[in-house]
Amino acid sequence: MTATEGRMPALYLSHGAPPLADDPLWPGQLAAWSSKLPRPTAILIVSAHWEEAPLALGATRTVPLVHDFWGFPDRYYQVRYAAPGAPELATSVRALLRGAGTPVQDVPDRGLDHGAYVPLVEMFPDADIPVLQISMPTLDPRKLMGVGRRLAPLRDEGVLIIGSGFFTHNLAALRHPGGAAPGWSAEFDDWGDRALRARDIDALLDFQHTSPTGALAHPRTEHFAPLFVTLGAAEDELDQGRSVIDGFWMGLAKRSVQFG
Repeated sequence: MTATEGRMPALYLSHGAPPLADDPLWPGQLAAWSSKLPRPTAILIVSAHWEEAPLALGATRTVPLVHDFWGFPDRYYQVRYAAPGAPELATSVRALLRGAGTPVQDVPDRGLDHGAYVPLVEMFPDADIPVLQISMPTLDPRKLMGVGRRLAPLRDEGVLIIGSGFFTHNLAALRHPGGAAPGWSAEFDDWGDRALRARDIDALLDFQHTSPTGALAHPRTEHFAPLFVTLGAAEDELDQGRSVIDGFWMGLAKRSVQFG
C-alpha cells in the first residue's frame, strides 16, 4: 500500500478478544481487508472499551498498551503495538469538535486498549501508521452519529476512521459450546445486515426496540455504539456500504462493514 491523501473509507469492525490472534480464519480476513484499502495517513479509532466524557483524546506519542482484560494466558499480555502517535491528527480532531461546540479533553498517558490494538495488529502489523484513539463520550446513538459527522472531513485527508465494537455482544454467549450461533445472535445479525443494506438509519438508531432480539444481543450497548460514529462519518456514502466480514465467533456475530 502507498500513502494516500484521497478520501478514505470509514469502517466498523468486530474486534474480538485477545484470542482472536489464534483463530484459524479471522486474522486472515482482517489482513485481507486491510490489504485492499489505500494506505491511511493516520488511523482514528473509537473502541467499545473506552467510555469517557467529555470526549477524550488518547496519547499522541507511543505509550504502553492498555491490557484491559483478565484471566488470559500470559502471552496475551506480552503483545506490543508501538504505532507512532498522531499529534497532528489530534490537533485536527480538537479543532473539528470544539468548533462544533463539543468539549474535548486530553488523556496523554492513555494507550490503545484491546478494542483498538487487537484488530490493528492483524490489519496493519508493521505498526507504522500513526494511530489516535478517542473515547465515546456517550452511548446515545444520535449523539455518536453527530460526532462522526464532525470527524468526516478527516477522511479527505487520508484518515481511516474506525469504529471498533462487536455486532452482537452478550458475554453469556462465550459459554456457547459451538455449532450454530444462538438464535438471538443470528436473528440480530440478520436484522442488522438487512437494516444496513436498506440504509434504514432510523431502525438502527432505535435498535433496542426495532430489532427482534436487541436486548439479548446487546444487554449493554457499548459494543454496537461505535457503529454510529462510523455511520456519521460516512453519512453521504451509506449507499456504498457493504459487509466485508460476517459469520460468528463463539456465538457472537463478527459482522464488519465498510463505507466508501
